Amino acid sequence: MAELNVSRKTVGKLFTDMQNKKFIIPEYQRPYKWDMDKCDTLWQDILDFYESGGASNQEYYLGTIVSYKNEDDEKYVDIIDGQQRITSFFLLLRAFYTKLEGMNQTDPRVKGLMGQISPCIWDVDAISQLVEDKSKIHIESKVATDEDNHTFHVILETGHHDPLKKDRYSENYKYFLDKCSEYASTNPIRWQELCVSILQKCIILPIECDTPDTALRIFSTLNDRGMPLADSDIFKSEIYKSKPTPEEKKDFNDKWKDLTEYCKKAGLSIDDVFRYYTHYLRGKNSDRSKEVGLRKFYQMGAVKNERLHAADIIENINELTLFWLYINKDIKESSIQFELSIKSRKQLQILNCYPNEFWKYLVSVYYLVYKSEQDFEPKFADFLERLQAFILVKFIEKPTVNAIKDDIYQKCILIAHKQDPALKIVIDQQALSERIPIYSYSRITRALLLVHAYLHPDQEEVIPHIHEIEHIFPKKWQNTNYNGWDVQEAKMYLEKFGNKILFEKKLNIQAGNGYFNAKKIRYNESEIKCVKDLANYPKSDWIKDDIIEREQKFIGDIVSHFEQLLS
Repeated sequence: MAELNVSRKTVGKLFTDMQNKKFIIPEYQRPYKWDMDKCDTLWQDILDFYESGGASNQEYYLGTIVSYKNEDDEKYVDIIDGQQRITSFFLLLRAFYTKLEGMNQTDPRVKGLMGQISPCIWDVDAISQLVEDKSKIHIESKVATDEDNHTFHVILETGHHDPLKKDRYSENYKYFLDKCSEYASTNPIRWQELCVSILQKCIILPIECDTPDTALRIFSTLNDRGMPLADSDIFKSEIYKSKPTPEEKKDFNDKWKDLTEYCKKAGLSIDDVFRYYTHYLRGKNSDRSKEVGLRKFYQMGAVKNERLHAADIIENINELTLFWLYINKDIKESSIQFELSIKSRKQLQILNCYPNEFWKYLVSVYYLVYKSEQDFEPKFADFLERLQAFILVKFIEKPTVNAIKDDIYQKCILIAHKQDPALKIVIDQQALSERIPIYSYSRITRALLLVHAYLHPDQEEVIPHIHEIEHIFPKKWQNTNYNGWDVQEAKMYLEKFGNKILFEKKLNIQAGNGYFNAKKIRYNESEIKCVKDLANYPKSDWIKDDIIEREQKFIGDIVSHFEQLLS
């Protein structure tokens, strides 16, 4: 039967009891994720408590901490629940200590307060009660990346942080530092009492478990406490528990750290990649059923968690992450065996303008199935071009979020079995031509403008990513009767595709809302060929007839392009 030891401790007592010990954030935990909003809530709660009587005999309850003593070394206390709060308190106490370091340390109040905080953060000499080595910190994260761990340790050792860093440790430490300074400037005496109140009046209930299994069972049920656990947090815990030997556990933790770092660089969450991977598994199993939540998907089956326990799951998830790292950030790791062509980059730029991510499911499946093919890239580029045409036409026909969902699921199955994904549609030219103008001010406007820009025979390079939608006839003009236009008539034509181009942001700012002839100077500096053409337009004015003529050509070009790709 599992044994639990529940005690009651102040923050100061909990932390000072760690002399010659360490809080350990285990490998199967999530990284530090508190943002400044949560730190602000903690700060305001403590401040409200203190200012409403915290200096008296009242106490403030901060919740529980679940832990167990490490099997290999009793000096290590593994934190199962509460690591976000504990880590934040380390940063908060270090901010108070840093503030004290800048004050007159001969002042007995300053000296006494430093003496109360220092054993909370570092080991102190048993006799002098002084800190001799600030590298002996009472916390260590096994889950944080090496870079984040270094940042956290530097903050606790030195009290300094890099103002340019955007990690949680740096941003939250700066927040607490600012709050300490702000409160000290308006309450020069009471701020020290506030610190004492945190150490002596804020109460935590530590729950010590007897075994790691007990602690992990508790961990798996804590989804509605503190920060809700992400699905991948649960997956990590389940996979970790399934590894039978310390060596396999360590190997898994190393791979998960790599996965965390790659996802961070790629601008993805681990949940995102697991979601993409579900469609590879669904495709292989010819699963046409309604999509379910990640946790249910990976924990369902004849044997619970059998998908999580598949021997190749982490390798495949890592491989898929590296693929999206290359796609999203152009960072190419050695395991990626292809070079993205200009054609592929163009199509991906268009796809990234689509209103949802369903297309990423299909692209993920395509990569995992065909990545080893010798001619992968040219076929991949053709696939992307047909895919963007397919989903755009589908959206034009039915502009809803789920317009392509069923098609994507079906095509994931076809690709998973190396069959033709059948990215084909019978194009009704007249109907499509009539519907395209509706989308000149919609969620796919930019995508259609990109498609048209890339139809220019001289547009060999990828259009600069930092661009804006430019109105050739400006949205604002000085004269309400410009060259025969009135306000209402101008508004009718302002948002038409015939009046819109993609234009580099810097040049667009420089062009401003000037008249057409003046803007042609900036158009001539553009790397976008259809914009460059406008610089050589024979007229000095851009009026209704020009917009109509360009609109007709735009629609005709788009419809012909889609028909050619999808027939």
